[in-house]
Amino acid sequence: MFGQVGAVKATERPVNIVVLGDSLSAGFGLTVEDAFPAKLAAALKAKGAAVKITNAGVSGDTASGGLGRLDWSVPDATDAVIVELGANDALRGLDPVLTKAALDTILNKLTARHIPVLLAGMQAPPNMGADYARTFDAIYPALASTHPVVFYPFFLDGVAADPKLNQSDGLHPNVAGVDAIVVRILPAVEELIKRARAGRAS
Repeated sequence: MFGQVGAVKATERPVNIVVLGDSLSAGFGLTVEDAFPAKLAAALKAKGAAVKITNAGVSGDTASGGLGRLDWSVPDATDAVIVELGANDALRGLDPVLTKAALDTILNKLTARHIPVLLAGMQAPPNMGADYARTFDAIYPALASTHPVVFYPFFLDGVAADPKLNQSDGLHPNVAGVDAIVVRILPAVEELIKRARAGRAS
């Protein structure tokens, strides 16, 4: 199913994707070229996909912060958005109700603009306690069940808590960690691109 992404005309206008996120996508501690958006763009182009990916990641941003800058971070020419927010909400122990409400509004606004979305889930760190983690972790599946998104359950799947794939702070992926994220999330992004092209054609 995903192999079709590469079968496009070289002259086709690239799919413009904005990564609306926090330091995990901004590339904290990494060069611009090693940040998630750049690595993802390179992986997609290697498969023949015509894409342009904009890094709209802001270190320290919360879901509410992402909502506050949504309109200028996602310009009119945007074909698709990857929403990667919530890690800082969990690290700060913010009320999951507020995080969910902000993400819900982001998804509603993008849906109203007919922009397909990949929602990247997040999980609370273990030190926040089981009750908080249970409530926080449930945010993303719940939103995915009520919005027409491509859902990737956990952005740091296979990378979180692995010292070989993270920087010395134990929170932010290193270059190898970003590579691992890109490999795992690629099929979901290819589905997002498919939806964006379908929407453009309709």
